[in-house]
Amino acid sequence: MHDPRERPDVVVSALTNLGHGVTEALLRLGFATRFFIMVLLWSGQSFRRLHLTIREIYFSGFQSLLIIMVSGLFIGMVLGMQGYETLQRYGSAEALGVLVALSLVRELGPVVAALLFASRAGSSITAEIGLMKATEQLTAMDMMAVNPIARVVAPRFWGGVISMPLLAALFSATGVLGGYLIGVVFIGVDEGAFWSQMQASVDFRYDVWSGIVKSFVFGIAVSLIAVFEGYDAVPTAEGVSGSIKGTVVKSALAILALDFVLTSFMFREA
Repeated sequence: MHDPRERPDVVVSALTNLGHGVTEALLRLGFATRFFIMVLLWSGQSFRRLHLTIREIYFSGFQSLLIIMVSGLFIGMVLGMQGYETLQRYGSAEALGVLVALSLVRELGPVVAALLFASRAGSSITAEIGLMKATEQLTAMDMMAVNPIARVVAPRFWGGVISMPLLAALFSATGVLGGYLIGVVFIGVDEGAFWSQMQASVDFRYDVWSGIVKSFVFGIAVSLIAVFEGYDAVPTAEGVSGSIKGTVVKSALAILALDFVLTSFMFREA
């Protein structure tokens, strides 16, 4: 039989571990907030060296085009097939363009593009900065009076922030094209009804603008997580690997949580 006196020790140990975990999380959150402020303060130097930011836009944005556009095309085709089967039951197959456009512009475009961006570009940014820390390149910059946040972190942060809305827009555009190919070309929905109902139903303020705002916020969140995880990585192979995993997981959770919050505010009066 267990000694009843052991139970208080177990409870105290559990509470101690919980308190330690909460304290570490708050300390890390505070450090991340301070890091974000430092990135903003040193962003002026990175913009004065505009070629650094343009290079990161090419790396984060242009090199992600293939996976973004191919994924958008196939998701639009799936929406076209599934939407047609559902709308046909109610005699509203001509509204297929509205369904595809609203689904992509409001929700799927920003969210799925951000998830793909975090998996492809975010993990690469974390790996690059983490390896620079592990090989003491960041320390060497600091010793040479070169601020690593201005030289390394800020250009990568702003490259991701600028690229994300553009990638989300291209994702939605190719998705609409995929829905058109399936609905109009293959199934035979009336082309005029497809485009005219889409143009009449998609509102710029509540639909297009909300997608732009979402993608911009997602870009800030993913880029900040990526550069912070790389900068804060333990300078070992295992530490960098853990930071890459943390970037993907935390970015996905942040995207989904922010999507819920933004949607609840944006469409309250829609």
